[in-house]
Amino acid sequence: MLTPAEYYRLVRDTFHAHGEPDTAQGQMAYMRHQFEFFGLKMPAWMALTREIHRTQGIPEGAALVELVRLCFADEHREMQYFALESIQKIQKKLEPAFIEVLDELIGEKSWWDSVDWIAKLVGIHFRRYPELIGPVTGRWMASGHLWRQRVCLIFQLTYKEKTDAELLFGYIRQVAASKEFFLQKGAGWALRQYAKTNPEAVRQFLDATPVSALTRREGGKYL
Repeated sequence: MLTPAEYYRLVRDTFHAHGEPDTAQGQMAYMRHQFEFFGLKMPAWMALTREIHRTQGIPEGAALVELVRLCFADEHREMQYFALESIQKIQKKLEPAFIEVLDELIGEKSWWDSVDWIAKLVGIHFRRYPELIGPVTGRWMASGHLWRQRVCLIFQLTYKEKTDAELLFGYIRQVAASKEFFLQKGAGWALRQYAKTNPEAVRQFLDATPVSALTRREGGKYL
């Protein structure tokens, strides 16, 4: 298998060769010019990613971590997408300690697109290692870090009846006074999803809890 550095260069060169500069301009504008883009729309970079995984395999262990870090250091957003897709494809093989890598990635090139994907990966990881939930999310909430707190709010989006409602409601209360859009929206999103499973619990929570208008509007959509 290629070394992480060789693998990274292969991905970068492949993405660059298939990029469309005109598309890239629109992507950069949509992301407020925070990142460079090759100009690959999702179907294109996903197809290229699948082919690279098919021909090269996906690194594991320390090699995966090194590759992911190289991709996250790159200025092109599609490289971060490749890293996250690679993690997702072998997530069933990851050890508990990989949560620290996910923690690291939350704080790298942070914006809603990467953070919400990482939240999904965190949610999968916590399903496999539920003993991590309390210590890790407790630390993230206490950090005051916007994006780590958002992950704490939304990592249970797919948990349905397995949602820890007490944990979710507690974390929403902790950020209820925040003016941060991504926390208000994240809290509402989490409530909206949980309302599909337990609408009465969400109704009672909203009736008893002062939250932002955005959180209340989003959280009450299915009530």
